[in-house]
Amino acid sequence: MATLGLCVLLIFSVMAFGAVENWSIFLFEVGAAVLGLIWLRGQLFAGQLKLAKNPLYLPAFVFFLLIVIQLAFARSAYPYATKYAVLQYVSYGIVLLIASERVRGNDSRKIFLLIMGAFGTSYALFALLQDLTSNSKIFWIRSTRFPGSIYGSYVNRDHYAGLMEMLAPIALALSMGQLLPGARRIFVGFCGVLMASTIFLCGSRGGMIAFILEMALLGALSFGRRRRVPVMVAYLALCISTLAFVFLSNNGRGLTRIGDLSPGIRPQIIEDSLRMFVKHPILGWGLATFPTVYPQYRTFYTNLFVNEAHNDYAQLLVETGIIGFAVMLWFLISLFRHSLGSLHHWQYHWDRTLSLAALVGCVGILIHSFVDFNLQIPANAAFFYALSAIAASDVRSLTRLSSDTNVAPQSRYNSANPVFSEAQQASCDDSLGLAF
Repeated sequence: MATLGLCVLLIFSVMAFGAVENWSIFLFEVGAAVLGLIWLRGQLFAGQLKLAKNPLYLPAFVFFLLIVIQLAFARSAYPYATKYAVLQYVSYGIVLLIASERVRGNDSRKIFLLIMGAFGTSYALFALLQDLTSNSKIFWIRSTRFPGSIYGSYVNRDHYAGLMEMLAPIALALSMGQLLPGARRIFVGFCGVLMASTIFLCGSRGGMIAFILEMALLGALSFGRRRRVPVMVAYLALCISTLAFVFLSNNGRGLTRIGDLSPGIRPQIIEDSLRMFVKHPILGWGLATFPTVYPQYRTFYTNLFVNEAHNDYAQLLVETGIIGFAVMLWFLISLFRHSLGSLHHWQYHWDRTLSLAALVGCVGILIHSFVDFNLQIPANAAFFYALSAIAASDVRSLTRLSSDTNVAPQSRYNSANPVFSEAQQASCDDSLGLAF
C-alpha cells in the first residue's frame, strides 16, 4: 500500500507541471505528510518504531539541522523563503523515508519497478505526441506565462530530460536482465529506447550528455569483471536502437545540439555565485535565497529574471555554505559506497535490478545538475531522493544465488517460472554464460 502511495505521489508531482506552482507544491507536501502518518501509524500499531538501516538518513537529518540553525540564528537573507523551503525539504525527507522503509524486497521493488516503467513509457509517448502536434500549450490546453521550450508537462525541456534520465534506466536495466522471457524483454527494451530517445528529441544538451554517460556507467556495472555475451549483446542493441529511433524520428536534428557548446550566461552566473559564497562561506545566505540575493551581485545586463544558478552545486554552496556542501558530499559518498555493493548478480533479482537502475538514474541527474537546476524542481528532486533511498538500502532479496559451484547445469527456464532457480543461476553464470 505504501509503495503504491509513493508511486502515486511521484507521478502526481510530474503531471502537476513538476510541482512548481503553489497549489501543486501544497498538494505534494500534504501527500507526503499523509504517507508519513500512515507509516508512523503502522509502526506504532506494531508496537515498535524501528528504522531500516540506510546510510542516507544521517546526512539528510544533519542537513535539516543546518537549515534550522540558519533560521534560529537569523542567518537567512530571506527567512520566509527559507521556511517555505524547509517544508519542501521535510517532504523530500518523507519520500526518502518511505522509499527506504517500504520499497524493500522483491515484491515491493517489483511493483515499484513495473509501475515506474509503465509510467515512464506512457509519459514519454505522451510527450512525443504532444511535441508532434504542438500548439505551444501543456496538455494542449495550458498556456505558459513566459515563452519556453515545453516538453511533456514541463515548461523547460531540460527538466523533462532530467526526469527521463531517472526513469529510462529502469526499463533499460530490466531488459538487460534475466527476469523476463525473451519477448517481454524485447518489449521492455523498446520502452526504454522510447524513453531514452525523447531525451535527444527534446533537444536538451545537458540531458543528452548525461544520458550518454549513464549508458557508459550502465555498461561498466553490467559487464563487471566478466564479459557476459548476452548482456553485451542486449546493451549494444539498446544503444543502436536508441540512435536509430532518434535519426528516424527527426533526421538526427536533436543530436546536432550536442555540437552547440555555447554555455550562454551560465559561466557569468557561476562566477557571480562564487563572489556571493565568499561573503558568507560557512552557513551561506540561507536555503532558497539565491534569487533574492543574486541581483546585487550580477555583473552582466539582462532583462531576464535569474531565478536559479543553473548549477545545483554552486547554488547549494551559495545557500548553505561550506557546511551544507560538505553534508551533500557526505550524502553522495554514502550513496555510492553502499549502492555499489548490492549489485552482485543483479540480472536475476528484482530488488537488485531496481538498485542498479536507481543508481544509474541518480548519477544521470547529478551529472546534469552541473549545467542546470533539476534538483530545484520538486518533482525531479522527489524522484532523486526516492531513487537514492532505494539504491542505498540494504538489499533483502527473496532469492539468493547458490554458493555451491558443483551444481550441474540445468535448463534455462523453470517450466513454472521464467526466472532462474538458484541452481540454474549459478550454473549458467559459471558454466554457460550464454543464455539469452
